[in-house]
Amino acid sequence: MKNNFLHIADYSKNELWDILNLAKELKAKFHNREDFKPFKDQSLAMIFAKPSARTRISFETGFEWMGGHAIYLGPNDIGIGKRESVKDIARVVSRYNDMIMARLFDHKHMLELAEFSNSPVVNGLTDYNHPCQIMADIMTVWEHRGNVDDLKITYMGDGNNIVHSWLQLASVFPMHFACCSPSGYEPDEKTISMVQNSGVSTFELSHNPATAVNGADVVYTDVWASMGQKAEAEEREKIFSDFQVNEGLMDKTGKDTLFLHCLPAERGREVTDSVMEASYSVVFDEAENRMHAQNAIMVSLNKFR
Repeated sequence: MKNNFLHIADYSKNELWDILNLAKELKAKFHNREDFKPFKDQSLAMIFAKPSARTRISFETGFEWMGGHAIYLGPNDIGIGKRESVKDIARVVSRYNDMIMARLFDHKHMLELAEFSNSPVVNGLTDYNHPCQIMADIMTVWEHRGNVDDLKITYMGDGNNIVHSWLQLASVFPMHFACCSPSGYEPDEKTISMVQNSGVSTFELSHNPATAVNGADVVYTDVWASMGQKAEAEEREKIFSDFQVNEGLMDKTGKDTLFLHCLPAERGREVTDSVMEASYSVVFDEAENRMHAQNAIMVSLNKFR
């Protein structure tokens, strides 16, 4: 195990399974209201350059359930990389707090934060990747499918930070990962190469939704315009309109397929209301598992303090 959680590909398959098995244990403890306080008298600094309801609620609730105290630091509290240098923030905050979770725009800021922090750093999201989300995703697939090996995962939409973390996971866990995007919105080429060079999984880049979802065990989508891209929302809606996940597209998988969405969902845009509410939609299990996966990540990192 490493002393920070920054990228999925930093971990071996066995290490990721250790986290997933621990997440399953912690989920049972949480539902059974068992006493579990590994973070008694400890504090978590949560640095948000990018606000998020789910990330704040899941980390704050999880850390406090485990006996600690979580401190929310919003964009007006810390102007990371603007009002103060990242390395100075890392040195100061890590002297006060036992762990740091950060949700940032610039991935370089995340790397610098981890480099200069004396406390473990958890990547809550950057514009490049979203590793905690993908741990919750694969945990959800495991719960509903009983295995995670050699599945076909089809992502519909922008080749974004979600896709990059799925590609990193595909360099560790065997799968067939298909990214179906409009031309010009493909994922990072270096991250694609990571999968191809690993020899672990196969990767498919598609611009045809109907063929991309054929045989998919999981269909995944996200908003077409993420935070920081809202000025492009109207243009993106026109470009991405053929990539909407609707009942017709789900019928084209030809099998019993799960639907995932990292939320928040813009119903009627990237996904229809009927798909969100369908029996194969596991988005709310996925949302709950954010907390359990993150709890397992933090417990795993606690040994490095």
